[in-house]
Parts: sequence; structure tokens; C-alpha cells
Amino acid sequence: MIGGRVAERRGALKLTLDDVAQRTGVSRAMISRIERGEVHASAVVLDKLCSGLGTSLSALFARDAASPLLRRADQPEWTDPASGYLRREVAPAGTGSPVKIVDVEFPAGAAVAFDRTPGRVIDQHVWVLEGEIEIASGGRIDSLKPGDCLHMTVLEGATFRNVSGRPARYAVVLTVEARP
Repeated sequence: MIGGRVAERRGALKLTLDDVAQRTGVSRAMISRIERGEVHASAVVLDKLCSGLGTSLSALFARDAASPLLRRADQPEWTDPASGYLRREVAPAGTGSPVKIVDVEFPAGAAVAFDRTPGRVIDQHVWVLEGEIEIASGGRIDSLKPGDCLHMTVLEGATFRNVSGRPARYAVVLTVEARP
């Protein structure tokens, strides 16, 4: 599913594998294997590909038909093979809304580091529902507990860590805009 959407987006932009590799820092071979479904890309690699292809993770997960209602059973899920975190797209895609909503289940002790996002400005709220996480971005580290909500504009990248001995769950409400 994801690999096919990466290939479709690359084709729509008329980019070669070499073009995408140069834009993203992901090797040509890895991009090809992802497109063919031979490997499951990590969250970090998918983030780099989305940045280089001018799209978002939410767009890659989007179903073809836009509906204002997205039932729980139909919400696309993806597990990061590197950290084990489960990402579920909650908001219906393709409705024209710039807002994306993601529900994340984060395993105990897991960490994910996202690189800076050239060409994109990600404005997001991270709302912790269960457990404890730590977010490092822009030279600061914020510790969040259940009920805490952190607003951040991601310009430099960020590292998310589950610092507790139990799983955490948080929601991310975000918009992605092209950087001027």
C-alpha cells in the first residue's frame, strides 16, 4: 500500500529514483525496495520521502474516496518497524481540510527521531492520553504526562521518547504547509 503510493507520487511528479534519492537522502535501492513492497520503511525514512515528494504521511495513508466520516474500522494503521510504534490516521483524508489527526501507541522505552523537514512547515499539537513521553526539538526538551498538550512548529526535526516503563498513547493534531 505505502510503497505503491510512493511510486504513484513519484510518477505524478515525473521524478526518477535518482531524483528522489537526491532530494531525500534515501538510497535509490531503498526507495525501489519500498515501492516494490519488499521492505517496510521506518517512520524516519517515510518522513524523508514525504518531504522530498512534497506530501505528508497522512496523504500516503489516504483512501481514494473522500468521505467526511472515517469509521474506526477503516482508519489506516501502520507500525514503524524500527520503534514498534503504531500510527493510526483518525481524520478522514481528501475532504479538503488542512488538519490531520493521528493516534499513536508508543511502546515502553521506544524512541523516534525525525529529521528536519525541508520545504515543509509542520504545525502540531501533541496531546498525551496515556503514559509519559519526552519531546526534544529546537534546543528544548519537554516532558509530557497524561492530559498535557504541547504545541510545536517543527522546523528542525524532533525526537520523541517514551521515557516510562509502560506504553504511551498520544494524539497529534497537525497541519503541513509548504515552506515559503
